[in-house]
Amino acid sequence: MSHTPVYDLLTRAAGEHPDRPAVRDAAGRWSYAQLAAHSRRTAAWLAGRGVGHGDRVMVRLASGREYLALLYGTLALGAVLVPVNPAMRDFQLRGVIEDAEPALVVTDPAHTDAVRALTGRPVLGLDEAWAEIAEQEPAPVTTTAISRDVALLMYTSGTTSRPKAVVSEHAQVLAATRAVAARLRYRADDVVYCRLPLSFDYGLYQVFLAALAGAEIVVPGEVPDVMLLRGIRETAATVVPLVPSLSEMLVRLAARDPEPTSVRLFTNTGAALPPPSVAALRAAFPGASVSLMYGITECKRVSILEPDEDLDRPGSVGRPLPDTEVLVVDDGGRPLPPGETGEFVVRGPHVMSGYWRAPEQTARRFRRCERTGEVRLFTGDYGHRDAEGHLYFSGRRDDIFKRLGMRVSTLEVEAAALDVPGVREAVALAPDGSRDLTLFVVGGPEPAEVRRELRARLEAAKVPAAVLTVPAIPLTGNGKPDRKALAAGLA
Repeated sequence: MSHTPVYDLLTRAAGEHPDRPAVRDAAGRWSYAQLAAHSRRTAAWLAGRGVGHGDRVMVRLASGREYLALLYGTLALGAVLVPVNPAMRDFQLRGVIEDAEPALVVTDPAHTDAVRALTGRPVLGLDEAWAEIAEQEPAPVTTTAISRDVALLMYTSGTTSRPKAVVSEHAQVLAATRAVAARLRYRADDVVYCRLPLSFDYGLYQVFLAALAGAEIVVPGEVPDVMLLRGIRETAATVVPLVPSLSEMLVRLAARDPEPTSVRLFTNTGAALPPPSVAALRAAFPGASVSLMYGITECKRVSILEPDEDLDRPGSVGRPLPDTEVLVVDDGGRPLPPGETGEFVVRGPHVMSGYWRAPEQTARRFRRCERTGEVRLFTGDYGHRDAEGHLYFSGRRDDIFKRLGMRVSTLEVEAAALDVPGVREAVALAPDGSRDLTLFVVGGPEPAEVRRELRARLEAAKVPAAVLTVPAIPLTGNGKPDRKALAAGLA
């Protein structure tokens, strides 16, 4: 494993091509030399505020140039970046702050007072923080971070009723970045248009991939989706990472405005693009390739299809990354032959270190091999592999699902419902072919009021389509909620 801290990605890029564009947002552009200088100012500012090795710095911002300075400045100190989605509701954010215990929180100015009301920890708006950072002299970076030090805490979106962060060490982040880069092959002349939030690891790793290649990343922030195609054209973007909602919007926009673009590569992970969407994307952008990927935050990425390889291997999510082994195992952990469906188990240098302050959950998912001592990640995802080693994803056997492009958990929805005054019990049913996300509650206000309360606590994708009041929740013989009985009642 490498002993180079993540900050060295920026150090190397700034040393080899200081004047090359590094990052652009709606307000301007920085070269790699400028980004490095701003990150060193940020590191000096953080140190002056008492942030040190291993301390957490929480950033709750839309993407922008300053975000990258905060990212690299934090890593330069050997501190830990905690990126948080600016759309996260106060109900969830309070739990994340309590869990991470950040030394400092930087948020957008419009929400500074609201975040301060949630915690006694220092909270600064970006305007206040940046005014102080701009007055600093760029400090020389003598980082104390080594490969086993933590670089990132990545809070997963809706995986449990309590906050859960994946612990990402420097060596693991670098291993993931280099393995993805070996398959996607970003170039020095690429312009990566990243409409994704940097709190999403798919978005954040675009920063590292761009630095490794010496490419430019565009972080437009919260621009309306209808401006997506215009932004891609105006920045001469060549690489665009997509989730399904953005892909659909791009196809619609291109139908009205079919002029060619500079895009050579679309990538997709997070929520899979259905084959009709991939075909529509190719038809709308005939000069671009599409690379489909599969991964989870716990190891960043598992597999990647070569650009347009899905045309020859429909349904596949690609081969495992370099230096990565993926086993398909049965419920007893025994390896299965090609063609048989089981759980994906991942081994490789990019398997992360477990969950922050959650040893029981870590022990369930990150299991050490008795023979080799190596940690293997039991993903909870199911599928099969073919004789050549390509993977095919089938789904999950639990209550975590994708809805409107976001990972959602029934446990998280239930926890939010139980926070509504008067709700005594709550059980959520995941969507299936016959229904959308449905919530059953006992007690409390009327269903419409419950939905209004949930909209104040959850992102839109996590708000149930239907809320039903019942006198009691049916139970199984083990005293657990009988979800099958609830679903049968709906049918």
